[in-house]
Amino acid sequence: FFFLVLLPQIQRMSPILLSTAYLPPISWMASAIQSESISIEIHETYPKQTYRNRCNIATASGIIALTVPVKKTNGNHTKTADILIDYSTNWQQLHWRSVVTAYNKSPYFLYYRDLLEPIFAKKHQSLVELNHELISLLFTILGCNSKKLVYTGEYFHQVEMADLRNTFHPKLNRADHNPVEMPRYIQVFEEKLGFIPDLSMIDLLFNLGPEAHDYLRKIEF
Repeated sequence: FFFLVLLPQIQRMSPILLSTAYLPPISWMASAIQSESISIEIHETYPKQTYRNRCNIATASGIIALTVPVKKTNGNHTKTADILIDYSTNWQQLHWRSVVTAYNKSPYFLYYRDLLEPIFAKKHQSLVELNHELISLLFTILGCNSKKLVYTGEYFHQVEMADLRNTFHPKLNRADHNPVEMPRYIQVFEEKLGFIPDLSMIDLLFNLGPEAHDYLRKIEF
């Protein structure tokens, strides 16, 4: 079975420019794994309600969004690089409890939990720092240690690489994008909810384990 996720066409293995992402969606990870090199935009004006500080996971009740609360040091003109994490609420404990509730019955949760859980106990100052540690860990788990995240030094409206800065967005108008086949895999609550494509990468990881890398490589953009 294949499910369609709607994204623009990109040339396989080309250098790409991405936004940062919190526990990125599967499509984000697939583009990163298949790319020749990865650059992350941090000098954009920080946009609201994106995967930069949120991810989607599937629970028994359906899809929930986990959102990292942030502080804008320069109001609406704050660059992504300057976005700080707001610790006025205990969001880390809430996020981790949600992850445990959603995936403690998945085949590979116990295998990876000890790698992920410590990151939720740290107090990273910036959103970019938190995302960097999580994405780097995901690359390591997937056996992609050669993948390095390079961050932009300034903002350019046009770039000489595949510009995916605004491609992976939870509220995109999908009618403007081309379909990408997202193969079905077994999910914890699939019997109740049906298969849900393009959740956070941790959904794929906890359900497929070592096979997650091959799954990402097979997604065709």
